[in-house]
Amino acid sequence: MQDHACVRDEVVHRDTRPELRPTSHKSRSLDCKICEHIDTIKSASLIQEHEQDFELREQMSGYKRMRRQHQKQLIALENRLKAEMDEHRLRLQKELETQANNTYIELERLAKRQAAQTDKESAAAEERRIQQQIVARQKKELTSFLEDQKKEYRLCKEKIKEEMNEDPCISKEEKQERLSRHKETMQRSQAEEEAHLLAQQRVVYDRSCRALKRRSLLRRHEFEQEQLREELNKKRIQKEMEHALMIRQDEATQDLERRHLQMLQKLRVELMRLQHQTELENQDEYNGRRQRELHRKHSLEQRQQPRNLKMLEMQIKKQFQDTCKVQNKQYKALRNHQLEVSPKGDHKSILKNLKEEQTRKLAVLAEQYERSINEMMASQMRLEAEQETECQALKQQLKQEMELLDAYQRKATSQMETQHEREQQKLEQKVSIRRAHLEQKIEEELAALQKERTEKIKHLLERQDREIAAFEVESRSLGFGSLGSLDFPKEDNR
Repeated sequence: MQDHACVRDEVVHRDTRPELRPTSHKSRSLDCKICEHIDTIKSASLIQEHEQDFELREQMSGYKRMRRQHQKQLIALENRLKAEMDEHRLRLQKELETQANNTYIELERLAKRQAAQTDKESAAAEERRIQQQIVARQKKELTSFLEDQKKEYRLCKEKIKEEMNEDPCISKEEKQERLSRHKETMQRSQAEEEAHLLAQQRVVYDRSCRALKRRSLLRRHEFEQEQLREELNKKRIQKEMEHALMIRQDEATQDLERRHLQMLQKLRVELMRLQHQTELENQDEYNGRRQRELHRKHSLEQRQQPRNLKMLEMQIKKQFQDTCKVQNKQYKALRNHQLEVSPKGDHKSILKNLKEEQTRKLAVLAEQYERSINEMMASQMRLEAEQETECQALKQQLKQEMELLDAYQRKATSQMETQHEREQQKLEQKVSIRRAHLEQKIEEELAALQKERTEKIKHLLERQDREIAAFEVESRSLGFGSLGSLDFPKEDNR
């Protein structure tokens, strides 16, 4: 704007300065009037420049307020997303703690149930039941054995009696004696057989009790293995549920992080769009204002130019006429003085010389007058050319400014897109690393669980093998052979 004002002042000075420079008082007053007119134009231009500066300051203040408001919106969104992420992580932590507590409760419940199932009293009651069944079976066998002995004794006695009755030579005393010996022999034989049966039953009872203990030991071992498998399976299931929960939480965190980044980037894009739109609107408003100002300036110059030209033409013409009058007066005064002081015979040559000098000076003044008039008329053409040059220069300047703004906006958009790509890559890398750590943690925990499972099974089987080996050694030392082929009475469900 100041450049435009300087150009405009130079045009005014150049257009209003006449080539004719008389020394009279009237010419000096004309110059003063022109200077006052120029000062009036300068004052108006200064006021216009102040108004333009005020509009630019207001526009810049609004632009800064918009940028601060956009920054506040971004900070508010970032804080809200951070609070949502903190709440999300706290909820995930509570879910993991709840899962861990449920796992602990399930394992405690399983341990109590297994402890109730391994009650020794139930095992002892089972042994007593089977022992009672063995004793009852042996008593039944003994009773049946004794009944058979009695039947056999009666049959043998009847047979001996029949044999003795068939022989009439045998006396009664001899019959009684033979019956007594037979009775003693039968009773002794039956007593031995009964003792042998009782001894066999005792051996069978002791062997059955030993085999029963061995079976109880094997059943206890099987039950321990089953309980251990149940415990390990429960731990594995709980660990798999925990791992599935951790994977679901990681996926939920990924979705939330991606959604947060998308929201933040979307807001950035929208704010930049509004900023660019405001910048373009401001630039368009600035361009329009500059063009309107230049148009007003040119219109003012166009309106003032004809008046100035006519006024200056009249002033130059009057100045020329006044100068001619002064020249005539000076010529008359000089002629009279020359005629008075010169001899009368020289008057004719003096008048001729003075006339020639006056004619020459008037011709010079007329030439200056014509030149001033021609230059004044040419100033109108120069003004139009200068105005056209100013218009083209302004268009070129505004075009360059618009191109600079467009390049700046494209660069800002490209930088934002590059930043968004970096943020996306950083997030994907973060998600990938966290997922790899989670998978590694899961693999390590599964490996540790498998190692624990193997070690517990190994220790249980080794302990059970030692118990079986010790039991077999004790059984052999007690004189028992193989105990694995014995059958035990089944429980009567009647």
